[in-house]
Parts: sequence; structure tokens; C-alpha cells
Amino acid sequence: MSRPVSRVLTLLELLQSGGVRTVAELADRLGVGERTVRRYVDHLVDLDVPVESVRGRYGGYRLAPGHRMPPLMLTDDEALAVLLGLVAGRRTGITAAAGTAGETAAAKVRRVLPERLRDRLDAVLDSLTFTTAPTGSAAPDAAVLLPVADAVRHHRPLAIRYTGGSGAGSGSGSGSGGSRSGRSGSGERTVYPYGLVAHAGRWYVTGRDLSVGADRTFRLDRIHGARVLPGTFEPPPGPGPAERVLTALATAPYRHEVTVRVRGTAEEIRARLPRSVAVVAAADDGDGGGEGEGWCRVEIRAERLDWLPSLLASLDRPFVVERPDELRGLVADLAGRLMDAARGTAPPRD
Repeated sequence: MSRPVSRVLTLLELLQSGGVRTVAELADRLGVGERTVRRYVDHLVDLDVPVESVRGRYGGYRLAPGHRMPPLMLTDDEALAVLLGLVAGRRTGITAAAGTAGETAAAKVRRVLPERLRDRLDAVLDSLTFTTAPTGSAAPDAAVLLPVADAVRHHRPLAIRYTGGSGAGSGSGSGSGGSRSGRSGSGERTVYPYGLVAHAGRWYVTGRDLSVGADRTFRLDRIHGARVLPGTFEPPPGPGPAERVLTALATAPYRHEVTVRVRGTAEEIRARLPRSVAVVAAADDGDGGGEGEGWCRVEIRAERLDWLPSLLASLDRPFVVERPDELRGLVADLAGRLMDAARGTAPPRD
């Protein structure tokens, strides 16, 4: 690469670092005169790179927003950060890029890397192993995510077309229990959006659904159209968007409604039970079904009960099952198996 071309690219890299760069500073960094710097800037402008001249005592040059993204100059560390971010984002489901956009973006970055750096980055990616299984893709469309985020940021009403799951809008399946949120059916509705939340590989927007006059949580991958409406609204005080979404997931209707009293403070119990699974509150009467004080009521919604006995046992605290009766039998069965294991008794053959 000829030295003038190399210096023009170095100039672009300096401008991409942000802020206004004076002509004297650029000349010093490039090792050329100020007239040469201005000539290099003209080269970038000819390539449709949006370089803007800033007048005044502290004036100079800066990059301005353009109609397209100019070529990016990345250091080794920056290239590694971009590729690892794309890989991790796809793996966890957090990348807001529908279809193959994440893969094509990573391919474009790799394609322009020097061979030396590309081989080193490939070594990292080829040797990297994740401890968790890939999350199913539920990335929202950019055409949905961008207007939703704009409405949240500027407190503007939002019109959405939403399609829920069968029976009730399906939310995030969280391992053993799973959760549901949203509302069944489809059609356009107006929402006052409070915030965007990424949870368990899915994106949610929580807000006031004016069609039913109640707070709702919607999965962005089930929104098929979103547009910002005129006007503004004032977000209500109270829990933040993340807490609202987790509470909605934990309290959505499911086949079983479980109530258990557990001895301990709410903070201690919440540290062991995710907010998306259980709602924990101090017991109102203090008896807790046993002696002493400091009991909390734990409410869980679940499609199945078979995973709950081991979860309750893992709390390592006294607990009393209030409902359903079926759960008491499952807890007793688990206790019997644990006693057999402690005695070294082999389980009976089926």
C-alpha cells in the first residue's frame, strides 16, 4: 500500500475515534504538513466519507452522520471484540438481528482482516466452548425494534400489531417451569411503552395496553408492525421495566398455582429463586405453619409440578406447602428417595 493511501486510511481511523481533530493535531499524527492534511480530507470526501469542517478557534475536522456507513478502521482488539460480541450474541439470542444478519456481519469483518489477524481470531473462535446450550432464535426485526425503542425513549404512544400464542401469549420458557406473558389473539393496539427488556434470549416491551386498560408485556418477535404515534405520555412511578417483565412472567396464568411458605427473609429467598419464576412476599400473619417468625409466602405458576420438590429442597430452609395437595405427595416421594439414598438402600426395581 502506497504511503499516501496508508495515511488517508490512518486519517480516517483518527476521525473515527470521535470528536473534533485540529489540523495541527492531524498533521502531527500523520507526519505531514497541514496542506497535505486538507488534501487527504478531500480524498475522503471524494469517497463519500462524510468529513465535516468545523470553524473557530478550536475547529478542525470530524466525521458527520452520512447516508451510508463509511469504511471502518478497527484495531486488533476492536476486531476481536466485534467478532466475539457477534458470536456471543447469536449464542445467547440477544443479538437483535433477524435471519442471517449476524452471520453476514461477522463474515464481512473477517473478509477484510489481514491474514495474520484473521488466523489468530479464527484460533480463538475455533477453540472457544460454551457451557450453555444455544438459545433458540427470537431476534426482533429491526423494523420493530427501532420504532419501539424510539417510542420508549421519547415517551411516545406506540401502535403495534401483535400475535399471541395459543390460549395465552407465550413468553419465555425458563428451564423447568416456563412462563407466559402477553395476551392471546392478534390485531393492532395502542401501547404506552415503559421500557425494553432482554431476558433469557428474548426481547420484551412492557407498557400500558390502552385497549384493555392494563399493563402488559409483549414479546418483540411476535410484533409484526410498530409505528410511533403523535403525542406523549408520562411513565408511571414504581417498578422499573425489568422488574415489571419478570413479575409478569412469574404471575402469568398456568396450569398450577403453587403457594408455599418458607422460613427466611424475602432477600434470602429471592437470592435462590429467580424473579421470573416466583413472587416472594413476607407472610401477613407470621405463623408460617410452624414456630417462630420470619416466614415468607412464595407463589409460583407452573405447567408441571415434578420439578418443584427438588427446587424447594435446594432452598435448604423449612417450608410448608399450602397448595396444591398434589405437590405435598411429590415432596413426600422425594423425601423417601433421599432417605433411602442416605441409608444406602437400593431403590426397588420397576
